[in-house]
Amino acid sequence: MQDLIRRFETSIGQAVIGQEAVVRQILIALFADGHVLLESLPGLAKTRTVKAIAARLAATMKRIQFTPDLLPSDITGGETLLQSGNERTLSFQPGPIFGNLILADEINRAPAKVQSALLEAMEERQISISGKTYPLPELFLVMATQNPIEQEGTYPLPEAQMDRFLMKVLIGYASPRSEADMLRLLRRESEGVPAAMETLTQEDVFAAREAVRRVAVAPAIDEYIVSIVNATRHGGALDADLGKWIEVGASPRGAIGLDRASRVHAWLDERDFVTPDDVRAVIHPVLRHRLLLSYDATADKVGADQVIDRLVEKVAVPA
Repeated sequence: MQDLIRRFETSIGQAVIGQEAVVRQILIALFADGHVLLESLPGLAKTRTVKAIAARLAATMKRIQFTPDLLPSDITGGETLLQSGNERTLSFQPGPIFGNLILADEINRAPAKVQSALLEAMEERQISISGKTYPLPELFLVMATQNPIEQEGTYPLPEAQMDRFLMKVLIGYASPRSEADMLRLLRRESEGVPAAMETLTQEDVFAAREAVRRVAVAPAIDEYIVSIVNATRHGGALDADLGKWIEVGASPRGAIGLDRASRVHAWLDERDFVTPDDVRAVIHPVLRHRLLLSYDATADKVGADQVIDRLVEKVAVPA
């Protein structure tokens, strides 16, 4: 199974060159059964990354282009009046949310009432319409993208929705060598040269998730995770700067996310137990979007990742 996962990861890396860390974090989210928010400047392969994963996954991908005039029913679907002879009936027509891999492109371009259509789907894996509940597929992953610099015509994501993303993954510029490889790759694609693909079935994904559930977590690791999350709420007890930088700390979903993501990280490293290094390896993408920073942090030019670095430095690893 792990050999198959490694070939799958390599295959994605051949389509999204120079973003190995991003691909690894998305795979962690996939096997941890969590949603991902991808953030980067324009043109850094957010959409291409999602498409590359979808192309190698035996699953249905649905793309939703978020715009200011989008309606909640455009996402969830709704009841339609059908007429057959003299008989009229209401029939539910599923929206694009009823897929396995949902690309929510430029999610912050739609108002809050549209974004809120995802809340129930992301947390409870179901949609409720007109008093009826419709379950979503067992394999269900929302991968949303947003641009951090374009603020005109955008709407901040509600905190409740941000908290439902397991990870916020930042995509940066590739190295010059990787960018040159990318140019050659795109030329081959334009010439119709097919890329080698390693595919995963849904059964493979479920089997990997089951294996991850068997990864052991010692009580000391639980204590470490809880101590980190608790420090985001009461940072002043550890460090004066943390106390003034963090306005609102992480919710219990932060601890749950660290537990799930660190177990996947350990399993991908072929271990059946979690170490503090596994927790530290996933802490930035799991917590960076769950911290609400204060004006003092902005004034000090301190970002979420720097705050997390200070947390890791100050929170002791239990013996």
